[in-house]
Amino acid sequence: MTDLRKYILIVEDDDELAGLVKEYLESTELRVEIEETGLHAANRILNDKPDLVILDLMLPGKDGISICREVRPFYTGPILMLTASNESVDQIISLEVGADDYVQKPVEPRILLARIRSLLRRTESSTGHSPAVLQSTQSLQIGEIEIMPNTRQVKVAGNDIKLTNPEYDILLLLAENLGQILSRDDIFKAIRGIEYDGHNRLVDITVSQLRGKLGCDGISDKHIKTIRNKGYLFVEAFD
Repeated sequence: MTDLRKYILIVEDDDELAGLVKEYLESTELRVEIEETGLHAANRILNDKPDLVILDLMLPGKDGISICREVRPFYTGPILMLTASNESVDQIISLEVGADDYVQKPVEPRILLARIRSLLRRTESSTGHSPAVLQSTQSLQIGEIEIMPNTRQVKVAGNDIKLTNPEYDILLLLAENLGQILSRDDIFKAIRGIEYDGHNRLVDITVSQLRGKLGCDGISDKHIKTIRNKGYLFVEAFD
């Protein structure tokens, strides 16, 4: 009989932590397997094609950043990074190399499960982003920025730019709400399907990366405006 459960691959060298997470996730009807070393992780991910990968940042043999960078061009499923550090640089690098989200250790199982379910829901949607994000099918043109939801392509001044999944999701959400202030809570809930916990810096880090990438035409970095104590505002352009 075919196993219809979602397959989660945990890449983690801490046997106790990996075992506890595996036991908890399996109790929620997920199929879970563990890879203990970074040396074999990339091949395991590419060969097994799990529905989602939980990838520890620090691993023996090869670290999580290197693994994520290696598999991202070929593996389209969500990658959730585990980090023992609260340093922004680790979070930024994780997202830059293609991780879809990160969770800090020590891991709270219920929070981890919520993130997993949110990422799986996004991959199940027809356009690839969270159902909470408006389901536009028409291309959006705002200044020099063109967004094509059907293909998840983005062009600036006619040039293709490569965005990570979180970057694309936030850009589409902001663009579809042109001229409206969206709080971090609004954005986080829309792209993740869960309430913002007040600590995760995914939105801030991703907006910062997005500004840099949109700025390749010299002006597009000015489209996303920070409204102090309120959130972010997407506009045609501002001085």
